[in-house]
Amino acid sequence: MEIINEMKILLPSHSVNEGAARAAVSSFVIQADPTVEELSDIRTAVSEAVTNAIVHGYRGTMGNIELTVRLLAEREIYIRIKDKGCGIANVEQAMEPLFTTAPEEERSGLGFSVMESFMDKLRVSSKVGKGTTVTMRKRLVKNGD
Repeated sequence: MEIINEMKILLPSHSVNEGAARAAVSSFVIQADPTVEELSDIRTAVSEAVTNAIVHGYRGTMGNIELTVRLLAEREIYIRIKDKGCGIANVEQAMEPLFTTAPEEERSGLGFSVMESFMDKLRVSSKVGKGTTVTMRKRLVKNGD
């Protein structure tokens, strides 16, 4: 995995920082010249992952969200969003469409499904009491293709 460029950001789990994360990733990824659709897909996936960390990972408490974005060789984008929140007891179940741990908050349970649909690869690892790491990859189309 040849890293062409890399950005790391640490954000407190304030809900307004979902927009900040989305904007920062967009600004960084733009140097790879993505299509408008690719940029929109990446922004949406980042938004879902950061929102999950804020709403479900920290559940009303404060903590940090670590965001790493890498531009890799062959026009691949790598994004890792990591929290040190409550963790997920059953990742497989959490990734099922419509599953939510917060039905009282009218959550749709589609966050992981959305991430999976907009990115080429999605990996979620979690330990209860330790936090969750979401890793996503997307290969951009070549210019003019």
